Amino acid sequence: MTAPHSTQRPVAAWLAGADPHPDTVHLAWAQQGLALLPLGRRFDAIRVPAERVHAAVGSDEPQAVAAFLADWLDGPVIRDVRSAFGPYYVLIATDAAWHGAEERLSTNTLLGVPRLGQPPTLTRWAVPPSAPGDLCDPTHLAALLLTADPLRAVQP
Repeated sequence: MTAPHSTQRPVAAWLAGADPHPDTVHLAWAQQGLALLPLGRRFDAIRVPAERVHAAVGSDEPQAVAAFLADWLDGPVIRDVRSAFGPYYVLIATDAAWHGAEERLSTNTLLGVPRLGQPPTLTRWAVPPSAPGDLCDPTHLAALLLTADPLRAVQP
């Protein structure tokens, strides 16, 4: 595997800094393309079922979903695609308020974070971070998810 593009290095360093041993994270990315990062230090994640995201977006086509989420959430989102129902993980600040029904993952939880710039694997960036500290606003996620149930109710 090649090293991340130079513009990705600061973002990769910031992500790796979520772990007390960033060198271990970089090694895992180099060897497996995925590293388990502890939540609650640099960021938390909200686990959103794929069906809720797809209902809110109105599509399950990966590029359409990614473009919509990038525009709407303006921050990083990871997708687990081990199954068609694999969840999305919306990365938010550790001090951001979240009152939605979807589970917030934080301290004492590890999240599989893919290496930036790698070809898609079973865990991939739906929306990669664009800068160190780039995170989603949970109020934007809450607004998006408010549309998921009404849209699902009217679909055939």
